[in-house]
Amino acid sequence: MTNRVQAEEYRTLEEIRHQLRLFHRFSEAAAVAAGLTARQHQAMLVICASEGGLLISELADRMLLRAHTMTELVDRLEKASLVEREQVDSDRRKVRVRLTERGLAILGSLSDAHRAELRQIGPLLTGLLSKL
Repeated sequence: MTNRVQAEEYRTLEEIRHQLRLFHRFSEAAAVAAGLTARQHQAMLVICASEGGLLISELADRMLLRAHTMTELVDRLEKASLVEREQVDSDRRKVRVRLTERGLAILGSLSDAHRAELRQIGPLLTGLLSKL
């Protein structure tokens, strides 16, 4: 027996997707205002969330990108002085990526804006999720 989705649930699912798209648009605009692409912002967030930095391969996995695409993205972040590379002592072929002080400052500002936006839409999303 299948559990059919009711018309009201379709409306709720659509509204959730709409709110997520609006948040995504907000996030992209905030990144651009900070001089970043959305992908650069996401990479910086992933790097910061992992204490001690990440290997480029780990970063690529987390962002669902290929290693060479991630390497190009890290190159651009490094050129902008937002990240730095550090060779892993145990394997000189591996490189760990960390945020610079400048990168941390920009990410902190973006994160403040994102927290404020999420606080604003959080109750709406919670209400929508509770309908499912």
